[in-house]
Amino acid sequence: MKRNLLAIAIPALLVAGSASASIEVWNKDGNKLDLNGRVYALNYITDRNNQTGEGDRTTGRIGFSGETQVTDSLTGYGRFEYEIFTGHDADNETRYAFAGLNFGSFGSFDYGRNDGVLKTLTSYTDVLPEFGGDASNNDYYALSARTKAVATYRNSDFFGLVDGLRFALQYADNGDNSSNQNANDRKDGHNSNEAWGSVVDWDVLDTGLSVGAGYTQSGGHYDAKAWSAGVKYDNYNIYLAALYIQGKQSEGWKSGDDLKTKGVEIVAQYGFDFEVGRLTPSLGYIQHKAKDAESLSGVAGTKGDYLVKYVDVGLTYDFNKNLQGILDYKINLLDKDDIGARHTLYSGENYNRSQINATTKDTVALGLIYQF
Repeated sequence: MKRNLLAIAIPALLVAGSASASIEVWNKDGNKLDLNGRVYALNYITDRNNQTGEGDRTTGRIGFSGETQVTDSLTGYGRFEYEIFTGHDADNETRYAFAGLNFGSFGSFDYGRNDGVLKTLTSYTDVLPEFGGDASNNDYYALSARTKAVATYRNSDFFGLVDGLRFALQYADNGDNSSNQNANDRKDGHNSNEAWGSVVDWDVLDTGLSVGAGYTQSGGHYDAKAWSAGVKYDNYNIYLAALYIQGKQSEGWKSGDDLKTKGVEIVAQYGFDFEVGRLTPSLGYIQHKAKDAESLSGVAGTKGDYLVKYVDVGLTYDFNKNLQGILDYKINLLDKDDIGARHTLYSGENYNRSQINATTKDTVALGLIYQF
């Protein structure tokens, strides 16, 4: 099976690049507006009998970001981004919608739908061509992914005193963290969707090395906690990153017992520059598990604790800043009896046979991205 996938995917890449791009549509009298968009033509290739895990995953995005100069030391800004899913499970999503004020060396404050504060760290390893980024999941870890109704204060260079030393504080009011939502379903009137967290990371001098740590917690009777630490090295065309993250959700299981999760993500990349374009091979290992899944889930057939477990081998080719081709091969190490393959995390409902096949099969992602 693995040889067949590679035989399909490697030649395809040769006929198929990740710099951000945007179009400046207005810049006058202290007001600036940039327009950005993306079309991601994507297909998943897997076992031909695996109808759930294969097929078209094409998406399109459109958005804008802007800023306005109020005074010499005060700037207003905002961002909006919308994504349309045209392929598998077609749906739409507002990815970002927030506005804020930037006070220069005193930091910035914004409110709206934005990244959870732990995304600062999970982004260290969320760099694989298609797969990866499993730590950015509010089901597992509070405030680790995009969340609505968040107020965020960020400061770069620690008030201008230490270059590269950043920190952020965040409060979520009625956010869409799954841990809080599920807790509210089990006890009326004693819970809150509130959550808060902080993160600090530092670009160590001019070495290319960055280190960071963060903590988040929700309020209410059923609290959710998460803590994480990460390190990355980005220099001389080499990118290395590692992340550890751990979470606990009181009575997170459907049975009423605590849900404890922990994950490790490791990524290595190297960039090769050519006369036209840049090729970046990637290698990653992703593992997240729930403690005592077999005894706590209450679902027959669950014998393993892994939520996800796989090795990722990928290639990215940047033709230029606007055009990119990707090939990503997910070597799935999840067993059919693991919790991640058997049923949903909270409800305890069993997956059907097709869904179990989809969560345990190797998958190749093949895509072409046009962005501006």
